[in-house]
Formats: sequence, C-alpha cells, structure tokens
Amino acid sequence: MTSNKPTISFWIISALALIWNLIGVMAFSMDIMMSEEALSAMPEAERLLYESAPAWSKFVYGVAVFGGTLGSILLLMKNGSAKRVFIVSFIAIIIQMGYSLLLTNAIDVYGVAGTIMPATVALIGGFLVWYSNQSKSSGILV
Repeated sequence: MTSNKPTISFWIISALALIWNLIGVMAFSMDIMMSEEALSAMPEAERLLYESAPAWSKFVYGVAVFGGTLGSILLLMKNGSAKRVFIVSFIAIIIQMGYSLLLTNAIDVYGVAGTIMPATVALIGGFLVWYSNQSKSSGILV
C-alpha cells in the first residue's frame, strides 16, 4: 500500500463528516440535558416516548455520535483507524435506530416522515464506513 495525496474531495468530505457529527454531538447533548420545562412542553406522546427510553439507548446514541466525530477527526488526520471507529459508530447507529423504529411506537408518534432522519443518519454512517475503507485501500489513510 502506497501513500497517496488526498484530493480536494477527500478534504471536503472529511470536513463535512466532522461538521455532520458535531451536529450529532450537539443534538445528543441537548437530548441528555433536556430541561423539565422543555420536556413538559412536548406533546404527551413525544414526552412519554422520551421518558421511556432506556439508559442503554442513550449510551448507544453517545457511542454513535462521539464515535462518528472521532472517526471524522481521524479521517482528517489521514489515520487508518478512522475505518474501525466508523464501523463502531455505524453499529451503534443501527442498534439505536433499530431500537427506536422497531421496538418503540416512534413511527406512531412521529409518522412515517419520522423515519427520514434515522434513515439519513444510517446512510451517512454507512457511507463513512465505505469512504474510510476506500481511502484506506487507496493509500490515503495510513
């Protein structure tokens, strides 16, 4: 495997990945630090769904977003460990989204449109696994 110079698209994708994952960290932070006022302002069905979420699902959510952020930083550093970190993040995404969509009444609460964001998150997570693998195979990541 030889080291190749990254293209402009590599830097753009890597920077966008970091921004995307930092937005995820912000969403996670807002979720776990939700005030009683914000919680009480939710429609009852959303509040009950939020309150019924087990602690492990919040932990998995954190693994997904912080893993994605670390993977993005490693990608920007051209570090081959990015691939492994993105894989862990992607597995966490699948577990979290699978739980939310299949084992709760989230679709009843948010409707089918509520599946758009989880699907987008999963697609981007899968793309980052694939992209880091391609970057490693092409010698950009060492």
